[in-house]
Amino acid sequence: MGKFLARRLLNYVVLILLATSFAYVLAATNLYPRGYFEQMQPPPSPEAVNAQLDALNLNDETPIAQRYATWISGVLTGDFGKTIQGGDVASQMWMKAGVTLRLITVATILGSFLGIAVGAYAAIRQYRAFDKAATAASFFVLSVPTVVIAIVVQVGAVSINDLLGFQFLRYSGEYTAGIRGEWYELLLNRVYHALLPTLVLTVALFAAFSRYQRNMMLDVLGADFVRTAMAKGLTRRKALFKHALRTALIPTITYFTFTFGALVSGATFTEKIYGWHGMGAWLIDSIARQDVHVVAAVSWFMAITIMAASFLSDILYAWLDPRVRV
Repeated sequence: MGKFLARRLLNYVVLILLATSFAYVLAATNLYPRGYFEQMQPPPSPEAVNAQLDALNLNDETPIAQRYATWISGVLTGDFGKTIQGGDVASQMWMKAGVTLRLITVATILGSFLGIAVGAYAAIRQYRAFDKAATAASFFVLSVPTVVIAIVVQVGAVSINDLLGFQFLRYSGEYTAGIRGEWYELLLNRVYHALLPTLVLTVALFAAFSRYQRNMMLDVLGADFVRTAMAKGLTRRKALFKHALRTALIPTITYFTFTFGALVSGATFTEKIYGWHGMGAWLIDSIARQDVHVVAAVSWFMAITIMAASFLSDILYAWLDPRVRV
């Protein structure tokens, strides 16, 4: 198992380097940071613009290979360059990453757990009332874009607050501005603000996971190894949980891996609507500012999260299926 995981880890390192390099070249050749400075008021002189671009390693008159070599050598030491406004990309990236990970980690765990549980039980109760209700709910959620769900939940929160006459549900920002208090009071305030955006992402994930897990369970419910387990004396419940569910979870883990990675950027609308300043919202704002280094740094972080989730799935995959350890 150690050799298997070592090979996978080496592959991921290479993939991260390739993905990050491609993202940098794409951003450096398509974004136009010079325009950001030329549009300033009063307009700076061309010499001043070139001097500023040179200082940031963003001058499009410098060969792309030279800019890339400077940038990647810094990345290898943890320096992702400067933002177009002169700030340190690395420090801002880790701050934004913390915001996004706080938002999506809880939602991913809740959404996947509920989806797997509901999907597996719906498969066992195929075509019965629970299965029909879960199927209808899942398809309804899947047919509605996440941005619409986020807005509907926010409008509902406003209506509830108006009905109660005070702000019971918080739907803007990561915490109350200017709040002071003990650490647990600050923590509770952040949790309070996270309830609605977490609910939005959880609902969206629950629908996708429940449909996926239901189909995987149906594929193995009638398999010979499940019937053999029951023929050997196991109860139907033990046979389903010990053999059918475990086998059906293997493809779901792979699905979970890429879902988690996609959420890092996919939570953009939720972050924007609920006033969270995470990676997704930062990426959109940076593209509008023609900020090459931020776009490349966010791409690096997304590659890291996807590969880290893939490595975790490899560990779980090897645990669930002993054949891959060979």
